[in-house]
Amino acid sequence: MSTKNRYDDAFKQTLVDLYHNGKTQASLIKEYGVSQSALTKWIKQYSTVETDDGQVLTAKQVKELQKRMAQLEEENLILKKANCHIHATLKQRLEAVHKLRHQHKIKTLCRVLKIHRSTYYKHFYSDPAPRTCENQIIRQYILQIYLDYDNSLGAYKIRRVLERDYGIQISLGRVYRLINTMNLPKRSTEKPKFKNFVKTDEVCVNHLHQQFNPATPNSVWVSDFTYIKVNGIFHYLCVVIDLFSRKVIGWSLSKHHDVNLTIQALQKAYFDRGKPDYVLFHSDQGSEYTAFAFRQILETYNIVQSFSKKGYPYDNACCESFFRHMKRECINRKSFRTLEELRLCCFEHINRYNSKRPHSAIGDYTPNEIEELYMERQV
Repeated sequence: MSTKNRYDDAFKQTLVDLYHNGKTQASLIKEYGVSQSALTKWIKQYSTVETDDGQVLTAKQVKELQKRMAQLEEENLILKKANCHIHATLKQRLEAVHKLRHQHKIKTLCRVLKIHRSTYYKHFYSDPAPRTCENQIIRQYILQIYLDYDNSLGAYKIRRVLERDYGIQISLGRVYRLINTMNLPKRSTEKPKFKNFVKTDEVCVNHLHQQFNPATPNSVWVSDFTYIKVNGIFHYLCVVIDLFSRKVIGWSLSKHHDVNLTIQALQKAYFDRGKPDYVLFHSDQGSEYTAFAFRQILETYNIVQSFSKKGYPYDNACCESFFRHMKRECINRKSFRTLEELRLCCFEHINRYNSKRPHSAIGDYTPNEIEELYMERQV
């Protein structure tokens, strides 16, 4: 007869108590006829442990509590991963079980999400019902009708075409349900409106081609402007940036959105940088940059002009990035009552940007540090 059948828990607990009261294992083995391994196992299982609140537990009870705690932790983890609220449908819970089947046991998942295992296996591993197969065939016919008629038919007429061309007689509600499960793009019933663009004779060529890392200063400048509200009225900020160091070398503020805004920013950059020759000046195709007055000044300064593709901000990503960070770090945190308040805010931010703020595109140096390092290498 096995040890499991011969000795009950009370007998095992009594031997452990005798052992803790001073009796040796050898004497207990000889007196009660138990094996060395069994007695050692019982001592480990039935030795008591006192908790912080004074409760006395055996090692066996502690092990059971640990097992239960691990089970509860796994259940909580499953509920977090499944992302199913208390009113989740059966289909949502089945999908959650199927998604987590490689991370946890199916039995545990079904128990936690309150699903019969037979329901899970039937849903995912049984042959589809005849109705499901029939719906799949009808969906193929609906898609063919959708393509043949250029998405000009609704559910009512699709039902008539199915009956006429394919001999399928189904209800209108079933056609609606099948169409909704197919996620077909809807066709607008309104005529689209197009903007009339003014054609110009100027050729807007992109010479930069997103080459944002020139080797020397004053070889490529980029420019753009943005809108900032002052006391409820839009004002405009234009900047000119040297791509070599990402430094803002010229900027201007104005109440008006015209060519004078860009001319002032360009002239400030040109004179502050020592009137360099053969600079590539890149911008978008806004009227401020394509104006005759602006192009005439560029020609006077021996500056080559380059343009982004229309409606494509990525060609001027450096300026777009500068304005995004400026608005997040400065402009959007304040309200401006006068143009002078805005001017002071822009002055402080641009000065901090050039001299103190690390720039990730240039190795977390500041623009001024990059230019200083370049000048040191030239000596």
